[in-house]
Amino acid sequence: MDRLDELAILVAILDSGSLAGAGRQLRRSRPAVTRALAGLEERVGARLIARSTRRLTPTDAGRELAASARRMLADYETALRGVSAAPLRGLLRVTAPLVFGRRHVTPIVTEFLDLHPEIQVELVLADRNLDMIEEDLHAAIRIGPLPDSRLVVRRVGEVRHLLVAAPAYLERSAPLRRPADLAGHDTIASAATGQGPVWHFGGPGRGARIAITPRFIVNEIESILIAARAGRGLARPLSYQAADDLAAGTLVRLLPEFEPAPLPVQLVVPSGQHLAPKVRAFLDHAAQRFAQLAVIQPERGA
Repeated sequence: MDRLDELAILVAILDSGSLAGAGRQLRRSRPAVTRALAGLEERVGARLIARSTRRLTPTDAGRELAASARRMLADYETALRGVSAAPLRGLLRVTAPLVFGRRHVTPIVTEFLDLHPEIQVELVLADRNLDMIEEDLHAAIRIGPLPDSRLVVRRVGEVRHLLVAAPAYLERSAPLRRPADLAGHDTIASAATGQGPVWHFGGPGRGARIAITPRFIVNEIESILIAARAGRGLARPLSYQAADDLAAGTLVRLLPEFEPAPLPVQLVVPSGQHLAPKVRAFLDHAAQRFAQLAVIQPERGA
């Protein structure tokens, strides 16, 4: 436990008159307060609070330490206010998926730069999850499950894998009523995400795994969308990637009732590290902007 926390607990015990009261004030359990007090007394080498069945009374050592603690805690709060009032400055390193970063994170970063003229941001766009510790990254935007337990997560939205095609393709192709009907269709697969040769679907029952034989395989989403618009077959982009085409009618969403579960969009930072003011400010700014980003907000009724 932080040594300042121990001093804050001592002051809270004396101010509230009880261990339970200190716990409520500091949002700690009573056993945690008891352990902290015992640890502090052991470090000091003296009893700090005399306990009776009716009340807690500070000893001379406890009264003297509490007075010093109040001064130290006040100085600490003053120092924090001074830092938080100062302009944010320095380098901030952020990573995000390539397309999502280009379309949606870059505008957030440029707005953040406008708000904080002394901040410099290095935005690293990559479709693989970079190791935040090894790469010295302060924050990341991640899509999908996070196997790395060393990350602190703030969920800001979700996206889905959609099945889409151009109206021209649908006019000349066989009807598509369920995932099994894909056997009679041309498909466009992503080599980068490993979507082919099996596409996963949700829906009634336990979902389905459909083997495909794609006519076109490419490792970049914009090329997939270009081919889909041209009527070359069915494609499987993420919802934010296809949002503009769906709105314009150049692509049509198919079998929505069979879509797999959504993938979380998350802001993450390495765990076990104190958040610098510039990092905390960026996370708050990004979370606020993501909350306004319609393409990653849950669908009504979904």
